[in-house]
Amino acid sequence: MPIEPPKNRDKRDKASEPRKFGSSLLSFLITLFLLNFVLLPALRPGPTRVLYSEFLRQVREGKVDQVAISDTEIRFTLRTDASAPSEAAPSPEASPGPQESAPSATEPSPEASPGGLFRRRQPDPEPVFSTVPIDGNTENLVTLLEEQNVEFGAVPPNQGGFLSTLLGWIIPPLIFVGIWAWFLQRAQGGSTALTVGKSKARIYAEGNTGVTFDDVAGEDEAKAELEEIVEFLKQPDKYTKLGAVIPKGVLLVGPPGTGKTLLAKAIAGEAGVPFFSISGSEFIELFVGVGAARVRDLFQQAKQKAPCIVFIDELDALGKARSSSNALGSNDEQEQTLNQLLTEMDGFEGNTGVIIIAATNRPEVLDPALRRPGRFDRQVTVDRPDKLGRDAILRVHAKKVQLAEDVDLSAIATRTPGFSGADLANLINEAALLAARKNQSAVRMADLNEAIERVIAGLERKSRVLNPLERKIVSYHEVGHAIVGFLMPGSNRVEKISIVPRGVGALGYTLQLPEEDRFLMAEDELRGRIATLLGGRSAEEVVFGKISTGASDDIQKATDLAERMVTIYGMDDQLGPVAFERVQPQFLNPNSARRPISPELTALIDRRVQQIMDAAHAVAQSILRTNRDLLEEVAQELLQTEVLEGDKLQQYLQRAQAPAELSEWLRSGQLNNGADDRGQPARDWQPFPEEA
Repeated sequence: MPIEPPKNRDKRDKASEPRKFGSSLLSFLITLFLLNFVLLPALRPGPTRVLYSEFLRQVREGKVDQVAISDTEIRFTLRTDASAPSEAAPSPEASPGPQESAPSATEPSPEASPGGLFRRRQPDPEPVFSTVPIDGNTENLVTLLEEQNVEFGAVPPNQGGFLSTLLGWIIPPLIFVGIWAWFLQRAQGGSTALTVGKSKARIYAEGNTGVTFDDVAGEDEAKAELEEIVEFLKQPDKYTKLGAVIPKGVLLVGPPGTGKTLLAKAIAGEAGVPFFSISGSEFIELFVGVGAARVRDLFQQAKQKAPCIVFIDELDALGKARSSSNALGSNDEQEQTLNQLLTEMDGFEGNTGVIIIAATNRPEVLDPALRRPGRFDRQVTVDRPDKLGRDAILRVHAKKVQLAEDVDLSAIATRTPGFSGADLANLINEAALLAARKNQSAVRMADLNEAIERVIAGLERKSRVLNPLERKIVSYHEVGHAIVGFLMPGSNRVEKISIVPRGVGALGYTLQLPEEDRFLMAEDELRGRIATLLGGRSAEEVVFGKISTGASDDIQKATDLAERMVTIYGMDDQLGPVAFERVQPQFLNPNSARRPISPELTALIDRRVQQIMDAAHAVAQSILRTNRDLLEEVAQELLQTEVLEGDKLQQYLQRAQAPAELSEWLRSGQLNNGADDRGQPARDWQPFPEEA
């Protein structure tokens, strides 16, 4: 479908001129009102002020021609053969202001023109003087004026013309109405009656978002998909002459923080077209029909500026699947808004030149009618970046900070699998904050490593002081994780052991960082991971013969992994390759739900999960008994230093020896060497040191 060229857009924009006419007329009336009642009176010259005694002297000398008297002012003119009064220096009361200077012969006063105070026709206007009367002296003044044969009377009322009267009665109400409408247009919230149906989209003229594809790294596949849209907006003839039609909508899906909004801004920045940005939640209001009105208004604005891009963030707030539970249909606000969006995207009237880009991390809840071809034709997955992508993202964000020479961003990219773009940006910022806290001139590699630990494990909590017994239990617990994890296949490299509390509940931690990205895991690697998780609890049993509450999180993770091996991965010999759970593909909280199965199968699944856990537990105990001396030595060293890492830690771990039954268990998952009916050997109970 061809896009209307920009030159035709001017004809369409003229439809909005009637809206501007009302505001222009109001501005003209306000200007006229200010000119007539404020500016012109201010520019008119006033009468010259004199003292009351000077006025009386002029009357007695017969120099006064006419007098106009009011309660607050006396105005008079002089005879043509008399000189101007008050040749002497003026007093403070008689000092004229900027508007009180005597008018010249070429600038007549309005009160005296034409013909003086009483509108009597004279060849030339006469200068007018003014003074303030003294209370109670009016009768004496009248007598004096009669004796001197001076014409006198009252000051005539100020009668304006028809235009002044019209402006005085009409313009002020119009001004108040205009101010009231101006405030209503800018009022926020759904209670504003006149703007409740207007779209709240932010508009960036000509794609001035400040973001281009150079600012987006680590998403090469997604960028390649979206560059086609940019090229279509720049060169539509290349596609239209072949009969190709650009997708009406592009749906960006992926986990939070992977750069979906950033990609949408980059498209507008590269294409140089108007960019409308709005969130899905901004359409939904309390009153039914408001959201639909906002959708209509948004598309109406977009069509006037086509070609353009409309970006709807968090589409799941607006596009959830419609309910079919009500036989009579539903009429709630969300469904009305969704129906209007479906109609605008692909209804009876087209939206030529308007490209819809939406982002969500919950694509599974979207209405099927919204995701069909013709509406969102293309779905682009914006996933977490791989190692090369993380390296590129780190280099983009590292341009904003000062890095030391020892910084190796490739090594940081290797150690941060699963990090999103937002996580990596936060990592660089955390490292910069740490360097500034230490008054350094640049960010060093040690700061980046510390930032990784802060992101993974949380902040150090040195204020949480453990007693000697707790420190000893935590020390053996963490060393047990490290030794078992070192001997397991496919295990991540053990980088650090610490008994410094971090985060909310971690009294210590063993930091294992991968050396490469892994997308598949073999059966023996999953068993090894379960044994590693149980290594801390096993160390407590081997050393103390007791267990503590410190292994609760490890047990939870190990149990979940064992259950997935049986119910999802089909790695059990008795149950076979049968899926007993339905995996829900979600980016926010991936979970699964157990299929309806018989009680017998449920009991069998529980037994098989229990056997996997018991066998891994027994192997972990066997490894630690085999390396009992090493466990003791490393734990004592850790108690002294609180942290073990680097070459010293690797030298200790290289001395670990694997028991004879380890290879057989990794291969078959079976372990039979004097264990009880659940595969768990009996404990060799010993008291804690304080109980001895």
